[in-house]
Amino acid sequence: MIEHSLSLCYHNKLILAPMVRVGTLPMRLLALDYGADIVYCEELIDLKMLQCKRVVNEVLSTVDFVAPDDRVVFRTCEREQSKVVFQMGTSDADRALAVAKLVENDVAGIDVNMGCPKEYSTKGGMGAALLSDPDKIEKRERQRHRQREKQAPCGEPDAGLDPRTPGSRPEPKTDAPSQSHPSAPPSHLFKILSTLVKGIRRPVTCKIRILPSLEDTLSLVKRIERTGIAAVTVHGRKREERPQHPVSCEAIKAIAETLSIPVIANGGSHDHIQKYLDIEDFRQATAASSVMVARAAMWNPSIFLKEGLRPLEEVMQKYIRYAVQYENHYTNTKYCLCQMLREQLESPQGRLLHAAQSSQEICEAFGLGAFYEETTLELNARRAELLARTPEAAREPVEDTSGVIKMAVKFDRRAYSPQITPKMCLLEWCRKEKLAQPVYDTVQRPLDRLFCSVVTVAEQKYQSTLWDKSKKLAEQAAAIVCLRSRGLPEGRLGEENPSWHKRKREAPDQDPGGPGAQEQAVPGELCKKLFVALGSGEESPLEGW
Repeated sequence: MIEHSLSLCYHNKLILAPMVRVGTLPMRLLALDYGADIVYCEELIDLKMLQCKRVVNEVLSTVDFVAPDDRVVFRTCEREQSKVVFQMGTSDADRALAVAKLVENDVAGIDVNMGCPKEYSTKGGMGAALLSDPDKIEKRERQRHRQREKQAPCGEPDAGLDPRTPGSRPEPKTDAPSQSHPSAPPSHLFKILSTLVKGIRRPVTCKIRILPSLEDTLSLVKRIERTGIAAVTVHGRKREERPQHPVSCEAIKAIAETLSIPVIANGGSHDHIQKYLDIEDFRQATAASSVMVARAAMWNPSIFLKEGLRPLEEVMQKYIRYAVQYENHYTNTKYCLCQMLREQLESPQGRLLHAAQSSQEICEAFGLGAFYEETTLELNARRAELLARTPEAAREPVEDTSGVIKMAVKFDRRAYSPQITPKMCLLEWCRKEKLAQPVYDTVQRPLDRLFCSVVTVAEQKYQSTLWDKSKKLAEQAAAIVCLRSRGLPEGRLGEENPSWHKRKREAPDQDPGGPGAQEQAVPGELCKKLFVALGSGEESPLEGW
């Protein structure tokens, strides 16, 4: 992707607000289509992002930040690169900088969430928890320090910590005249912002709520401005207030008149913003440079359209098309559509949406079944084309495949007995033959994130040439190759395997400790192995079964 200079402007802009579970790629692209100038992604936590790897997805033409569990945490594309702002939840300057550096070449700006009042955010010291006044904290520390000095024996100062510098020892006494305490060191809030401003090439912003008093709020935003950020978004409600409480246009206006950087007004949905013209009215009422829209845009993203709101059916179909084209997870697609339907959730279409359990079923509920089929075929063809161009060495799971026995097989759970899998059969055979436990070496292909496994049994390697969607399925396929190569039963339905059938025909009152019981009672033996493995810290033999 192309690198952009620090050029994002926050004057006179219509902005899609960061909304959890809503601000994913399909919604951001839809908002841009309808006239939004800037779009924010949903808040993403720094610790989660630091676990991600940046992956160029050639199939979708996107850049994906993928977690260790293979889940896409953040997905973006070139279409929005000069207009998307990455919002993070953080309470640590070093982590914030690391995340910003990870994503800065793929986004237009970085925003720090300092206004979320939800417990999941504030409990971790993020969101609105960052708005605690550091001066008040320092004042309380000085009061406690003076109290300790009064209580110390013989009038000696307490040997505790110096309140001016957390973690330091008190300074020695001198004959110099006493001086007032210096101003408080920057709190987490100011340190995070100043670190980001100095450390990255993208404009840095933050989103806050107003404090209980206007005086404290103005003091706070002045100090925020001095960190060098490009703009500040103000949600005109206090930390404890919710959407049903009126937004304070007066507080936002006072902030806008105080600061020289752009102020973005937020919190006007429903009470003030119900159509496009209302956005400008809200901006004038707050004297803000720009307006950020949340719930009104979630209900109908065409709120940004000058010509007026588009019919909801049209908007939802357009959203679904983006969701399918960019392989948005169906649960997220379903959630966003439910927010748009709102009071229509009990309609026939709403009931179909509620019952949908896949992207295909969502498409069918909205008359887009043919579109889903066409798009899926197109994406699969693109994958096949890219795989055909990929060097053979890059597609193989191991560097040296000489001597590996291969077959084109897949594991279909429906073709096997409910309590039996190929991996179980292979492990049981190895035990009977007094061989070492099978060892599975599984890799993932970055191009399409599919898995392939090689199993080693008696120093011979076995592999399926077909890639699977999960590690467990790939290992089962490798076990099938081994079993079939050796002519061994693999647990398929209708397969003749005397040892398995004998166990099924055993009488319920058979003595479990009788002769041969240990050999036959495979499930119990496997359970025993599981507990032994757990106790020793080894990988469970039942993993993936």
